[in-house]
Amino acid sequence: MVFSSISFLFFFLPLLFLCYFLVPRKGRNYVLLIFSFLFYYFGEKEYVLLLLFSCLANYICGLLIGRNHQKRYLVIGLLINIGLLFYYKYTNFFLGTFSNLFHLSITTLKIILPLGISFFTFQNISYLIDVYRKEVNSQKNFFIYCTYIALFPQLVAGPIVRYKDVCEQLDNRKESISLFSEGVRRFVMGLGKKVLIADTFYHVYTTVMATEMTFLSYWLVALSFTFQIYYDFSGYSDMAIGLGKMFGFDFKENFNYPLIASSITDFWRRWHMSLSSFFRDYVYIPLGGNRCSIIKNIRNIFVVWLLTGLWHGADWNFIFWGLYFFFFLILEKFFLKKFLKGGILSHLYTFLIVIFSFVIFTITDLSTLGNFLKGMVGIGTTLSNSETIYFIKNNIIIFVVAFLGMSPYLKNKLENLKKGKFCKGIDCGEVIYILLVFSLVIATIISSTFNPFIYFRF
Repeated sequence: MVFSSISFLFFFLPLLFLCYFLVPRKGRNYVLLIFSFLFYYFGEKEYVLLLLFSCLANYICGLLIGRNHQKRYLVIGLLINIGLLFYYKYTNFFLGTFSNLFHLSITTLKIILPLGISFFTFQNISYLIDVYRKEVNSQKNFFIYCTYIALFPQLVAGPIVRYKDVCEQLDNRKESISLFSEGVRRFVMGLGKKVLIADTFYHVYTTVMATEMTFLSYWLVALSFTFQIYYDFSGYSDMAIGLGKMFGFDFKENFNYPLIASSITDFWRRWHMSLSSFFRDYVYIPLGGNRCSIIKNIRNIFVVWLLTGLWHGADWNFIFWGLYFFFFLILEKFFLKKFLKGGILSHLYTFLIVIFSFVIFTITDLSTLGNFLKGMVGIGTTLSNSETIYFIKNNIIIFVVAFLGMSPYLKNKLENLKKGKFCKGIDCGEVIYILLVFSLVIATIISSTFNPFIYFRF
């Protein structure tokens, strides 16, 4: 089940609201827990028990760490989490690589990647480490811990929510009309990003790539990759944050207009911030961060970006993607930093680097990737043709919308719509705008084919 489906919007969510707000406050976490497991069951019937096992194993390890503060329990917990993630996500990748490297005929296993395993595994890991560091107390109630891990808004595609950020909210939170209305607004905006913008770019590049490619069409597709990934993932994060607000939770932001960053360093302060902060706090800093020799600092950055690439997927293109960013981060740190002052050239440099990065991110076949990159730099292709011009003219509006949405421009315009009050916390102009977006989304969902969120595969 996905947020941008009729079954979720008109059946699952209304039934959840009805049950949640009818029960006494003490029972609301249990309602969320039941519906969260139902949500996961509809998408991953065979892996509900895996999710439950993951919750139980980490709950027990957390209790043991909290009571005894012995490192062995942390190590056991980490081995369980990393072991599960490695088995389901990387076994066939390493089997295939080993087989190709030594010219063997190793049969890969029939393993289906469980939805959200990368996200709920990292949440479990962050919980165990924070308990070991005595930054939080271990959770004594198993059902509350399950609610934290399985909470459906962020279960399958993030953001990565740390226990220490929501532990108080799990036990003591206050729902309100104003918070609920803010959540609805955020959810609908995210839904619009996904259905009206990201999915449109998916259809743009799949259509263009079926034609004879030219230099301009390669760039048209590359921009479509970039905008689809950004609006798809940031849209999901908006929906998750919005749903959290409806139930009284305050999840941290995951995106801050990354496509207008002035450097790659700045980009990763703005893009998928929950993942960046995870690797910073649990990998980079424990390795020594930048408080060490230059060689060790470079090593630490290399490890982080190798792991970042691998986290996103078990394919070589993701490893190259991570190391691609490692290269530019090192380049900026030691050579380019003094030149990146935030002017137009800094933004253009960053945007171009990001566009190339998402080509590497999207195309998993290395031969196809190589040919695509050649086309982007004009090797072996013509400048344009009539089909390319047609696609540019036919999709100019969605590109204009995407470019405007890169910055706070549209958000500021939305603020100007606020005029008379509809009720506490809701403005008339904004209500009309949200209803319009929601109506367009529903009409689009009904008339189009299903297109899952990109980050579901991670």
